[in-house]
Amino acid sequence: MSRDQASGLRMMNQPYNEKVKVIAVTGGKGGVGKTSVSINTAVSLAEKGKRVLVLDADLGLANVDVMLGLRAERNLSHVLSGEADLDEIIVRGPKGIGIIPATSGTQAMVELTPAQHAGLIRAFSEMKTQFDILVVDTAAGISDMVLSFSRASQDVLVVVCDEPTSITDAYALIKILSREHGVFRFKIVANMVRSLREGMELFAKLSKVTDRFLDVALELVATIPFDENLRKSVRKQKLIVEAFPKSPASIAYHGLANKIISWPVPQQPGGHLEFFVERLVQRPEYQEDRTSE
Repeated sequence: MSRDQASGLRMMNQPYNEKVKVIAVTGGKGGVGKTSVSINTAVSLAEKGKRVLVLDADLGLANVDVMLGLRAERNLSHVLSGEADLDEIIVRGPKGIGIIPATSGTQAMVELTPAQHAGLIRAFSEMKTQFDILVVDTAAGISDMVLSFSRASQDVLVVVCDEPTSITDAYALIKILSREHGVFRFKIVANMVRSLREGMELFAKLSKVTDRFLDVALELVATIPFDENLRKSVRKQKLIVEAFPKSPASIAYHGLANKIISWPVPQQPGGHLEFFVERLVQRPEYQEDRTSE
């Protein structure tokens, strides 16, 4: 069923989204600042002229719209029920970024059936909203949904902070994505560090264990400093890149945005949003081979 669906998606014409860059922001555990990284980076990209769409992929505990102080009348649950399409539920955030809101506190959204999952992905293939970059803010942990969105994205950003549990959980995520889902390149964001040196040391800790046990390539793409202005911006109900654009963390987010813009879009056959959709629908080839052994 998934192969037929994927081949059908290949035939679809996506003239607007052919060059969409899809980035998953994940972390393995909660509390590492993953959503903050997602939306501050998204706004930084928008300030540089990019059309950015953020998908709140935490389907049970949505928080992107809450962090932005937005009120979403409809969300992904309405897409799954057929009451709305994706274009209709998009809400606009700072600098015009689009937000696809999830729903909060609904267990049914966490336990999607394969058919519902496929329906959600099909909805992406039918989008008419034009955008350049899709930022997928995944849930915490290593659920099937987190793994699906991560393996389907062109780039996977793993957010870590200098805590043993953060490093352990990031390693667990990288391990399962590499061994079972064919993801071998990861871009690391060291978050809430006291200095560039601390960020590099944090990256070295994670690299040491992955180099020893896994066949993966890690790249440190950003060190986001611990910034007192972050708390002040929360009180203002604004993002730090808005409220304190010249603060150390904001400068780091803009640096990350510049790097993202420079990353090449893989030259896959067909539209690149199609590629994202197909990878979500399909199981990895070699995973099927492994299960048949």
